[in-house]
Amino acid sequence: MLDDRAKTLLKALVERYIADGQPVGSRTLSKASGLELSPATIRNVMADLEELGLIASPHTSAGRIPTARGYRLFVDTLLTAKPGGVREAGTFESQLLPDQPQRVIANAAQLLSSLSSFVGVVTSPRKTAVFHHIEFLRLGERRVLVIMVSPEGDVQNRLVFTSQDLSQSDLTEASNRLNAHYSGLSLDVVRDRLRLEVDQLRGEIAKLMSAAVDVGQQGMQEQDPVIISGERNLLTVQDFSHDMGSLRRMFDLFEQKTQLMRLLDVSSRAEGVRIYIGGESQVVPVEELSIVSAPYEVDGEVVGTLGVIGPTRMAYDRMIEIVDITSRMVSNALSQK
Repeated sequence: MLDDRAKTLLKALVERYIADGQPVGSRTLSKASGLELSPATIRNVMADLEELGLIASPHTSAGRIPTARGYRLFVDTLLTAKPGGVREAGTFESQLLPDQPQRVIANAAQLLSSLSSFVGVVTSPRKTAVFHHIEFLRLGERRVLVIMVSPEGDVQNRLVFTSQDLSQSDLTEASNRLNAHYSGLSLDVVRDRLRLEVDQLRGEIAKLMSAAVDVGQQGMQEQDPVIISGERNLLTVQDFSHDMGSLRRMFDLFEQKTQLMRLLDVSSRAEGVRIYIGGESQVVPVEELSIVSAPYEVDGEVVGTLGVIGPTRMAYDRMIEIVDITSRMVSNALSQK
């Protein structure tokens, strides 16, 4: 437990370090905190905070910097939110107008990166493979273009080769049958029903309809589970610019995505904005990174997560607002029909 004086000094130290990136000395802390305390008293409080593991002293400086534990106490109990600080968010809202979901997701990752100057990350919506509408177009002898539209408006195109040449009227018959009897069903259900009805269909048409189901499922598998934007922004962050080891670990995280997916999946099960600070646990694999994330919804149901990845020395109040605003804009865009 910290008394009010210690909390005020810790808050001032973290805010000063976030702003300047330099270890904070007792004289600077005295001015930043607004407390009329002697240098000796401030040094004693800083020694107590250091003993508690909330701040640390770099070898090259007499000043102090926050530890992961200090950042955690700061964001959980001392951070003062300032609504309205991200005024430029409104100018980006047109980028998240209702559109194909994957375009909304890609634009959201870019928006998070632009507003934060760090890395924007968004998981693709979790959904069952379902088709809303399908068309078959004859492109030439034994060549058919399959056009499949999902209920969310995603469009997939695939070229399919048939063993026999089919007329456009044959293809129209097949697409009409699929749209009339299977629209809105999951592709797994469609596949099972087609197996039962194969005797009622001409062999080539049955094969074509089965191929269409394969097209839809392949499209789901090819969808990138995590969209990342702005990785290169971290190359200009002072905290990382001279540490190639940290940069390598960060880019490994972005490249592999598996651990990032697990982390974001955890945050999708929580309400509101969550903050993960590197170094306080094994959750964030890179000690110098923090992640500010929030789930987003479609029609009231959580379907994915988005967030900002940056250095532990970030303006958390601004990042929280950026993530919260973007989460609400994405939810609104994807929920509109």
